[in-house]
Amino acid sequence: MVQYLVTTFGVECMYMSYTNNPNLPRVRAEAVRLVKQGWSIRKAAKHFGFSHCSVRLWLKKKPVYGWHGRMEIPTLSSRPKHHPKQLSDEKISLIVKQRLKRNRCAEIVHRELLNQGIVISLSSVKRTLKRQGLIRARSSWKRWHFAEARPVAILAGDLVQIDTIHFVIGDKRFYVYTLIDLASRWAYAKVSLRINTWESLNFVKEALQHSRFSFKMMQSDHGSEFSVWFTENLGKLGINHRHIRVRKSNDNGHIERFNRTLQEECLNRVNQSPKAFHAAINTYMSYYNNERLHFGLKFLAPLEWLKAIG
Repeated sequence: MVQYLVTTFGVECMYMSYTNNPNLPRVRAEAVRLVKQGWSIRKAAKHFGFSHCSVRLWLKKKPVYGWHGRMEIPTLSSRPKHHPKQLSDEKISLIVKQRLKRNRCAEIVHRELLNQGIVISLSSVKRTLKRQGLIRARSSWKRWHFAEARPVAILAGDLVQIDTIHFVIGDKRFYVYTLIDLASRWAYAKVSLRINTWESLNFVKEALQHSRFSFKMMQSDHGSEFSVWFTENLGKLGINHRHIRVRKSNDNGHIERFNRTLQEECLNRVNQSPKAFHAAINTYMSYYNNERLHFGLKFLAPLEWLKAIG
């Protein structure tokens, strides 16, 4: 049973080696001061309500002086210096070495070590990599993306892919938002000086004004400009939003191919500036949607295909 003693400076636990009482450093120092001035150890212990053994131990400690100039004997942590089952330095070195070899995840590192006959628990591998700074902590603000099933793009608007192209010219950055409908190959692009969820939502709204059909499903990568706020506000427009699989850019293959086409046939032929890009994209998108023939549309342009299906 744990017993407590009430002192003039607060509450002290007799049998616990650690306390959070902020006044104890001064109490210890005061007890030591009185003993050095002539008090007996037992008298000082009885005065403050502590065991005489505690006061004897305080006399052996080296005092410190706080910012106010008063002598204190600080409270030391009761945390053990080591654990009887802690990993050896050799095993820690093996975990780090295996991680740095291919930069694989903790689960793979754990399995590879087991294959080598080195038995270490998965939790120990994760803990070691975290302490060594080899695992990036997940942001507490990051929310999971719950992907819906990918629909089959039969009609215009069934599945629309969206992406951004980044440009760095000297110390300046600007971006190009791109969007393509998988069924009709109708596309839209716009230059932007910044990217965020608000700009992404405005881009979708502008694309809706220029398109001849509504969007049912929007698909994007996991960029911060397509985060949960973007998903929630697309829902208010009646548009579902899904994310591709992590590190599976092929899931967005149509928009990635359109980005390449846009750069090769348009952007690479003009000056690398937002103003030049804006003028070039306006001209090119008119050509792309009205005149450019597509194998996938039986040699029709996107708007011709839309007219053909009614």
